[in-house]
Amino acid sequence: METRTLFHQREEEQKEERQRSLEMTSRTRKTKFKSRDAKLRTETAILELEKRGQKRVRFGNEMEKLEKTVIRNCRLLRVRADRKALRRKALEKARLEKEYIELRSARPPMFWIPLRAHGVWERMEVKLTCTVLASPPPQVTWYKNGIPINFRLAPAGKYRMQNKFGTLTLYISRCSMEDSAEYSVEVKNPYGEAYSFASVLVRKYYEKKSGFDSEIYKRSLIGKEADFAFALKPLFSREKEPFTLSCYFSSDLLGHQRDISWFRDGKLVKDSKHQQIKCWDREASLTVPCAYKEDEGFYTIRVPTLDGYNEQSAYVFVRDAVAAMAGAPGSPLNVKCHDVNKDCLILSWVAPSNSGRSPVFGYYIERCEAGTADWVPCNDKPVKACRCPIGGLAEGKTYQFRVKAVNHAGISHPSKASDPVTMKDPNEDKRVMTILYDDGKKIEISKDELEGKIKIPLPPTNVHASEIREDYVALAWDEPDPRGREPLSYYVEKSIAGSNCWQMVNLDIPVASPRFAVFDLVKGKSYCFRVRSFNIYGVSEPSLPSEPISPGTKLAPLPPPSQVLAFRDTKTSVVVHWDKVKEEEAIGYYIYCRETGTEEWQTVNNKPVTCDKFTVPGLQTGKEYEFCVKTVSEAGLSESSPKSDPIIVRAAIACPSEPRDFALLSCGKNDMVIGWKPPKRKGGGKILGYFLDQHDDYEEDWHEINIKPIPQRTFKVTNLEKGHSYEFRACAMNMAGVGKMSQPSDLFKCEEWTMPQPGKINTCNARHIPDATLGSTIVYWSRVRRMEANK
Repeated sequence: METRTLFHQREEEQKEERQRSLEMTSRTRKTKFKSRDAKLRTETAILELEKRGQKRVRFGNEMEKLEKTVIRNCRLLRVRADRKALRRKALEKARLEKEYIELRSARPPMFWIPLRAHGVWERMEVKLTCTVLASPPPQVTWYKNGIPINFRLAPAGKYRMQNKFGTLTLYISRCSMEDSAEYSVEVKNPYGEAYSFASVLVRKYYEKKSGFDSEIYKRSLIGKEADFAFALKPLFSREKEPFTLSCYFSSDLLGHQRDISWFRDGKLVKDSKHQQIKCWDREASLTVPCAYKEDEGFYTIRVPTLDGYNEQSAYVFVRDAVAAMAGAPGSPLNVKCHDVNKDCLILSWVAPSNSGRSPVFGYYIERCEAGTADWVPCNDKPVKACRCPIGGLAEGKTYQFRVKAVNHAGISHPSKASDPVTMKDPNEDKRVMTILYDDGKKIEISKDELEGKIKIPLPPTNVHASEIREDYVALAWDEPDPRGREPLSYYVEKSIAGSNCWQMVNLDIPVASPRFAVFDLVKGKSYCFRVRSFNIYGVSEPSLPSEPISPGTKLAPLPPPSQVLAFRDTKTSVVVHWDKVKEEEAIGYYIYCRETGTEEWQTVNNKPVTCDKFTVPGLQTGKEYEFCVKTVSEAGLSESSPKSDPIIVRAAIACPSEPRDFALLSCGKNDMVIGWKPPKRKGGGKILGYFLDQHDDYEEDWHEINIKPIPQRTFKVTNLEKGHSYEFRACAMNMAGVGKMSQPSDLFKCEEWTMPQPGKINTCNARHIPDATLGSTIVYWSRVRRMEANK
């Protein structure tokens, strides 16, 4: 145990000695490291000082270089800015000079060389060229049949447009039959616009006889053209309600047929918000959103064809709206303005066909400024005649007028408003002198400016009566010459003929126009009138008196037609004839009808017709009717004419329509068997026969086949030439006469049929099977197996 303890003590002592030696060694090393760190720090500080000095020198040099570079760049930028400013000033000056030159040379477009028509074959290229003069250069738009050509929607490479130095060119590549149309070009600049038109006809090759003028070519196109599928029928509408007149076609309209026109009583109807025209592939329509009696009349649709045009007509009736008061008359129509001046005009209208329970004894007139709905009455007492002067209007304003009819039962609905009319001096253009110079420029010089300032004006001249009526006398006179710059007004004076006592007529309201209507004159007395003109400087001396003027006698209605005749037309219509009144004052005629045995007459038309014949539709078949006519004039309606003889509505016999659908039933070496279908309209009688014509493809003229009518609808044509092609046409006949000739059939070649003909049906094997679904019997038979030998 002691030995172990000693050994343990020695080990601990040795550890302590080793620990002490290690501590002494670390202290020595630390002292040595401290001395080395100081030296290193000193050397590092010296090196840093040297580097800082070098950096200061380098920074100063770089700053100097940078300063020089900045100064150099500033100079370059200043030079560039100066150059840009000078360039900008030069461009602005050039622009101003260019605008000045353009303004001096400005002119509206003008075609120096217009477009010309072209006729080409299929698959060729067309080059439409024209030359235009305009400054500034115009905007160019090409049209096909009035529709702008959209180059993006067209097939690739179909159209190509070019504009070089005023020469406009449109290229149409690989022409087809659809490219036959009217092409136009519109050029427009700020100073005006111009148009040029040309037609392009694309021809198709047809072997020997080819070209646009060939008969084969025309017939081939006519066969493709659309025709009317149904006849237009009369249309019945009511006032202030919409109506649509539609027309249907047998096939799609071709390109040259889409330019459809509508007419009312022979006048072209244009597309507007009041009359909407539409056209589809197989339908065309005319829509009136709000109907008035002025919209009544004969409507005609006209479809272009290669030979001209096809058209159909129908009458549109516009009935009166339901009266606001029971027994009140219908509304007047055709309100128009005449003799428009600065502050007055003359209004006219047409009396309604429906007078209500009692005759119309007057009319009320209303006016409003265009664009407003504030209607102001123009008269306190009813006007008896259908014509009246209107005064107290303001110069420069635009007015519209409407009229109401009145009887003992009440007042009618207002008429359709007249067209807007602007009050202005009609002689203003005569007092302006225009001097043209420098290619269309003009200078306007007013005559009033040349006359200078006139103190007291001269009196008017030529005082006379422009209209003499029962209720008023319309005076007119000539303005003084010279009239001066200042605006003139007039005072009118009247005096009983033979006395020198003059009375001022319009003391409160001076007249600005050389027109004035004088009311409240005593019947049976003669009057003289004179006029004074005045301006801001004073009143002139009176003019010379007019000739003695007496108020007119009471305007009496015109006499009615002396005779009325009625004839049968169709199952639901009758044609009415009458003798026209010789007086020039007649505006038109109203037709009335009633069923025999009744007392109340019904109005047929609400708009006067000027002809002496009218077809009355919408009647009931088998019933008996009577008709009468009234004359319409400024004084109103005449008495009723003598009534026609009673007539029962039945279809009248007319000529039949044309046969159709020709077919080749059999063909031999020199003969053909032709068949066709009967006419769609037999004309109310039995078809007595047909007349047949033929045409050889190698000849130009048609030849008749039969002189006597053929009772059946098949015929064997003989004496034909083998190998030739023939076409046929026919017309039907009944008791009324010979109908219209049909269209030519297809070309049938005279070649003998060699195909075998079948034998007879084996009727022994026929079976009858009842069919419950159809309520009939189905017949089956065995198929023929025996065929005759080919001869």
